[in-house]
Amino acid sequence: MIRFFISFASRFIPRHHLQRFSAFILKIVGVFYLGKNFEDPITGIKYRKLLPYGRIKSRPNALAPHSMSLERHRLLWLYLKERTNFFTHEQKVLHIAPEYCFLKRFKKMKNLTYITADLISPWAEIKLDVQDMPFDDNQFDVIFCNHVLEHVTDDKQAMRELYRVMKPGGFGIFQVPIDCSIGQTLEDASISTPELRELHFGQRDHVRLYGSDYPNRLKDAGFIVTADKFVQNLPSNLAKRYALPADEIVYLCVKPLT
Repeated sequence: MIRFFISFASRFIPRHHLQRFSAFILKIVGVFYLGKNFEDPITGIKYRKLLPYGRIKSRPNALAPHSMSLERHRLLWLYLKERTNFFTHEQKVLHIAPEYCFLKRFKKMKNLTYITADLISPWAEIKLDVQDMPFDDNQFDVIFCNHVLEHVTDDKQAMRELYRVMKPGGFGIFQVPIDCSIGQTLEDASISTPELRELHFGQRDHVRLYGSDYPNRLKDAGFIVTADKFVQNLPSNLAKRYALPADEIVYLCVKPLT
C-alpha cells in the first residue's frame, strides 16, 4: 500500500506540494522503521529499512523518512564532506531548486551565506528562471542545481548562466538523470505530451534524456568537469548502509581561475 501511494503521488503531485504534505507524516511513520540496518548520514538516524520510492518503478530502501532524503541526496552529503571544503570554509552558496532535506541544515551553517532560488519552489527565497538569472557575474563560490536541467527548455543557456554567476575557482554540482547506454542526449520537440515525455524521457515534466555526452555539454559552457565515481570507491558495506545509488557519477564543475 505504501509503495503504491508513493509511486502514484510522486508521478502526479508536484514534488514541493508532496514534500509539504509528507514531512510531518513521514516523521511519524519513521518511528516504526527504526533499526540498525540502514543509516541516513544527513541525520545519523538508523533504520531497519527505508521507504520505497519511484515514479514508475519503485526502488526499495530509497527514502529516509525523517529527512526525506533519497539516494542521491545522501550521496551528495557524503561527497561534500569527503571531497570538498563545503562544511569548513566560508562560502557564498546558490542553491537552485533546494532539496527539502538540505534546507534547514545548510541555512544554519555559520560558514555559509546561503541563497535559495527557483521558478516554482515554495522553499526558494528568490524566484528566477535559471536561463536568465538576476545576479551579477562572478557571485557564488558554490552552486547546486540538481535534477533541474532536464526540465529546462534551453539547458545550454542555463549552463552558461550557471558559469557566469560562479566565481572563478568556484565549483558546482549539477546532477541530472542520465542513461549512459545512449551516447547522445535525446531531445525531440515533437515529444511534447506528459505521456510521451514519461515514455521517452522517464518523467512527465522532463524535456530530454541525457546520455553519456552530458559532461561535454557542461564543458562547452566553460566548466572544467571531473566525473567522480565516488560511490564506487566507497567500501561496499558503507554504500549499502547509507543506501546510495550504486552507479551514480558526481559531475564536479569548476570555473577556471583565468
